[in-house]
Parts: sequence; structure tokens; C-alpha cells
Amino acid sequence: MNFPIEVNNKTITARKGETILDALERNGIKVPTLCHMPGLYPTGSCRMCVVEVEGKSNLITACSYPVEEWMKIKTHSPRVVNARKTNVELLLSNHPDDCLFCERNGNCELQKFAEDLNVRERRFPGKKNKYKADPSGSSIVRDPAKCILCGRCVRTCDEIVGAVTLGFIGRGNKTIIGPPFNKQINLSSCITCGQCVMACPTGALHEKRHSSDLQNALHNPDLHVVLQYSPTVTVSVGEEFGLKAGKDMTGILNAALRKTGFDKVFDSSFGADLYITELAAEVEQRLKTGENIPVFSSDCPAWVKYTEQWYPEILPNLSACKSPQQMLGSVISSYYTDLFHINPDNLYTVSAMPCTAKKFEAQREQMTHKGITDVDAVLTTRELAQFIRLNGIDIEQIENELADNPFHVRSSAGRLLSVSGGVTEALIRTLHYRLTGKDMTQPKISELRNGREYKEVKMKIGDFKLGFAAVSTVRQAARLIGEIKAGRNDLHFIEVMACPGGCVNGGGQPIACDTGAIRARIKTVYEIDEKDPIRFAHKNPAVLELYRDFLGEPMGARSVELLHTSYKKREVPL
Repeated sequence: MNFPIEVNNKTITARKGETILDALERNGIKVPTLCHMPGLYPTGSCRMCVVEVEGKSNLITACSYPVEEWMKIKTHSPRVVNARKTNVELLLSNHPDDCLFCERNGNCELQKFAEDLNVRERRFPGKKNKYKADPSGSSIVRDPAKCILCGRCVRTCDEIVGAVTLGFIGRGNKTIIGPPFNKQINLSSCITCGQCVMACPTGALHEKRHSSDLQNALHNPDLHVVLQYSPTVTVSVGEEFGLKAGKDMTGILNAALRKTGFDKVFDSSFGADLYITELAAEVEQRLKTGENIPVFSSDCPAWVKYTEQWYPEILPNLSACKSPQQMLGSVISSYYTDLFHINPDNLYTVSAMPCTAKKFEAQREQMTHKGITDVDAVLTTRELAQFIRLNGIDIEQIENELADNPFHVRSSAGRLLSVSGGVTEALIRTLHYRLTGKDMTQPKISELRNGREYKEVKMKIGDFKLGFAAVSTVRQAARLIGEIKAGRNDLHFIEVMACPGGCVNGGGQPIACDTGAIRARIKTVYEIDEKDPIRFAHKNPAVLELYRDFLGEPMGARSVELLHTSYKKREVPL
């Protein structure tokens, strides 16, 4: 049901049941918010979205108040603007004055509102927060001195992701946000997905940077430095340079990264093809033996950590395959160094990922071989863009180049791993070949592209009637695990990604993104798949060559040694 309301002396159309903020935004009227985020239950706690409503003595929070027929609203009256300005000034009164050194300088919502509201003097001198930063985690740094208590990280971790790591601690002006009992983040149940970083409007949460280590490595003449980049990064990094969301930057990245000094640049889509090839062989083996079914995917390190912490009883069901990042890192430190006569001790491998959890994964003790780590440093998409700018590279003046041998060929199936449902779709393509000896005539699986948090498809492949599911967020995964424990047995493979929508919305992606940008990235991934001449991981000639010349066969002795890993139960102290 639609009805008219009056906003700033003009009539607009509102819908029954929506909030004032929804109606305003749908009609192109901007109102500032700090505590509000799409997908989260509105609280109105920050009071930034207040508006004046005729007949109401107090200002009303637009994010939580429903529209009513013939409401008369003022969104930017002197009273409203003064209230918003006062709120920002009060937040700034105890906020650290180190904007120039802050991780979010130039991309901070509090800083932006101070600019928009013309805050030019300090009317409310306050006692500055003296809380110390917590750098104990492998992926995320928590800096409570910069926290404005908006609660977005708490609700994202709880309502969207389902990890429930953060909460409010203390009372009154002593309130802070952190893990239980305000312990270090490395002692908490944090799965390092980074969605809290994406939600934070200030610099209170940010990734642990590896840029300085990388810079030192590049200037060490004794080191051979290589980089692999995720296919997800190629469709999102352009946004950091003001380019259109979803623009594929693969060729530009190859050229730009060579100019920064890397000896070799690889596309980890190759690693994704390797992962799918190995995973399909593993799933086939389990289907034929009937052991440890359903198989859970293992390419999301946040999901793996969540399983180790909360569901150790299903660890045997987790695929033993390393993630694409770690697989490619492993073959770089073995096959690549042998091929080009490089001392593995002098190799320094960097990966650029859309994910903060990849930093945790690279440091897992299982991700080494003969004392050599698979990956030495991990950059998020944000760090990668900053690193390119640091080195003075103008991406608009660069011509496309190809990735380096011997990992320069990839299939579009490998790129599908960027989106929720993509692992499953790529797996089905290769599993179909392994079980029938034939490629699918129609590799696109529409049921896995519906954009929902839970996707399911049933199909007959060869002699097997199989059920596949793909979920994003561990909250959805926990629900599905509950069903399986209750007796559900019609699923044979389950893909889990911790971030909503998959890696395209990972915790290391550009901060200032919206659902439109995420949809644009997904659209590009699917368009690449439709046009690519190689749409099956098992058809990648470079992967076939790697198996022929070095690994042997999928699930063979050397493949298991280099491409597989193990898991362990993790005790959660808090």
C-alpha cells in the first residue's frame, strides 16, 4: 500500500511498513547515519538520522520510526542540523586527534560527517580515550580508542555472520566493545572473516598490514619475490582507484605489479582450478567408499577456523584440500623453484586476497612443507591498492599484460570461486567428467546463482543421485549442520563461505562499497564465465601439465603431500 507524505514541503510516496529512512532514501533524499546498516535491525542509537516530524515534540530517528500517512517531515531544518552537528562534536570530544595517521584517513564516516556538517571548532573539550590497541590477532587489529560505540560490528558479527565474538562491555561512559571480558582478540572465538572491519565506520577495526614486510622483501636483492592475486581482487580493486565497480583489472594488475618490482606475477585462478580438480577427485573417492559424507568445502579459512572451534566432530567431513591460495603457494615453493632453479630459502611469496582470514590461514602451522611456508605475506584488496599507489603506478597509463608462466592459464570455473555457489558449480562440472567421462553440455547451473544465502541443487551424475548445497555466513552453516545432526542425509557436498555473498564481499574488499558494487562484481564474474573458451577446471592445459610433469594424479601421493592439509580442534578460551 502506497500513500503520500510531505518531506521538506514536497509530497513523496511512502510504502506501508517501511521506515522514514527507507522512504527518504528511495526518493533520493540523503540522511546521515552511523549505527544503521542494511541487513541489521535498526536501533537509532547514534541519533544522526534524526528528523523533525510535525506534531512530535522530540526529534525522531528516521532509521527506526515507521512512516505514517500524511506525515510532514523536515530533514535538514536548523534544529535537525544543529542536533546532528552536536552529536558529531560530542563524538569528537573524546576521539583521538590522529586522523592523519589513521588507517581510515580519507575514508572515515565520522571524519566525513564532521566535514559535511562544517565542524570547525572544538566546543566540547573532553577526555580523550586512552585505550590501547590490540594487535594480538593474526588478521585484525582492534583499536578501542577510536570506537564510537555504534554497535555495527557487534550486530554484524551476530546477526549477519553468526560468529558472535564481539559485544558491549562495561556501563555508561566506561562502555567499550570487544571480546568477552575484554580479552585479546587472539584468545577469542573470532574467525577473522573481517566483516566487522567492513562494518566499522572509523579506524577502530582494521586488518593487520603486511605492506612493510613486502616492501622490505622487494628491496632485498637476495630474495626472489612473487605474487599471486585472487580473481576476486581483479573485479574489485578498480573501485579503490575510482573506476567503475566490477571492472575486470586482470591485465592491468599483471602490468602494474611487475612495475612495482615483483619477479613473477601469477593469477591464483590457476590455484582455484587445481583446487577444484583435486576436490573433485576427493569427493569421487568419498562417494565410492561412502565415508565422511557430506563433504564440506575447505577453501574459506574463516569457515575452517569456525569448524575447528565449534564443530570439531565434523572435521573428518571437511575436505582435506588446501585452499587455492595455499595450493598455489605450495607448488610455487616446490615445482616452480625446481623448474627455474631457485633456492626455496630465497623465495618470498605474497598473495593479494579479498579476505582478512587469508592472513590467518597463511600462518597456520600446517601450511608449510620441509620448513618452507606456502605463503609469506597476504595483502587485502585495500592494501594492494595502497601499495600500487605507494609505488607511483598510474593504472590509467598501463597496457594489459598476461600473467607469468607456468601458472598463466586458467579456466573460468576457477574464477567462479569468487561468489557463493561458485565452488559448487565448478566442482559439479569436473565431478561430472570424473563420474561419466563426459563434459556437461550446459555448465551453467542457475540454481546456484540466485543470490540467496542458501542454495541447493539435486542432480543425477552417472550412477549417483547427488545433493549439493551452498551457504554463505557461518550462521547459515550452523543451521544446516543442525539439520544434518537431526538426521538429514540427502546432501553429499556443502560449500560454506563465511562472508555474505562470498569472496566478492570479503573482509578485505573496498570499504566504501554497497550492494550495487557487490552485484556488479558478481555480474562480471558470470559474464567472464559465459565468454571464456575454457569453462572446466580439468580442461586447463597448465593444470594438466603440472599433474603430468610433477604431481602425478589427483589424490596421488605427491598431490596429497603438497596439496592436502589437516585440521585440529581449537579450544576457545572465551
